[in-house]
Amino acid sequence: MTQYLAFDIGGTNLKYALLNNAGEIIEHDKVPTPTDNLADFLKAVYKIADQYQGQFEGIAFSAPGKVDTKASTVYFGGSLPYLDGVNFQRLVGDKYHVPVGVENDGKAAALAELWLGELKGVNNGAAVVLGTGIGGGIILDGKIWRGSHFQAGELSFMQTEGDKSGVDRFGCTYGSAVKMIESVNKLIGNSDLKDGYAAFAAINNGNTQALKILERECKEVATIIFNIQSVVDLDKFVIGGGISAQPKVVEAINKQYDLVTNEVPFIAKMLTRPTIVRAKFMNEANIYGALYALLLKLNGEDE
Repeated sequence: MTQYLAFDIGGTNLKYALLNNAGEIIEHDKVPTPTDNLADFLKAVYKIADQYQGQFEGIAFSAPGKVDTKASTVYFGGSLPYLDGVNFQRLVGDKYHVPVGVENDGKAAALAELWLGELKGVNNGAAVVLGTGIGGGIILDGKIWRGSHFQAGELSFMQTEGDKSGVDRFGCTYGSAVKMIESVNKLIGNSDLKDGYAAFAAINNGNTQALKILERECKEVATIIFNIQSVVDLDKFVIGGGISAQPKVVEAINKQYDLVTNEVPFIAKMLTRPTIVRAKFMNEANIYGALYALLLKLNGEDE
């Protein structure tokens, strides 16, 4: 069975896996992502690829930023600005004489669910990924929708707070899972502001103020889902990201969606409610999605 090497480029870790074309992981691991410059990043990628040289027929990347999938080029690069303008086919694919695929991380998460997860068999759906901001990918007619400029699904940029100014009016402010965890930890006096376990212990134990912070986060996400639904009319939304493993998150998003919708009775009757569930894939989502994007490209099905 044909094998591929897939990378998930995160702001903290560079995850990688050797997989076959059925999506079965043979080996996987991670190293810290070099954050200073492109040379160090490429050195890390080459070191990993050298380990598996001769064992893969293509290399797939999930990356932050705006991604021109046809040219295998990343723009802006999110938290890794040195990726701006990087052509992965030229710098990596040509070195190992294999085809390369590159996909935006939010869209990769959606593709993972479309291929082997909760969106399998769903013609119209979306993945909403909760992290530092809100990532996403929209599936229309069974295919990922990238938009005219490869920027569809940038949910963090959706304006949800009309009475606010600056960055506070965008979804990345109140919809940030990272900021929510920080707020709960500040509330309970935990010096480790990134401690998700402590934050959710407070939430699950019924801390009233912690629950209000969770509700504020989930209302933001529900509002974004509502806005998407009013425009493209989807059947199903899947919620990904680390905090989605906590049952209260999807439960609260569903509750807040109904509250948002039912504020105006005729809208509740007019707008068909989508299903909102937890995504199947957690930490490996972007690995699977990156590979699926490459397979679609190789098969000429990504048009």
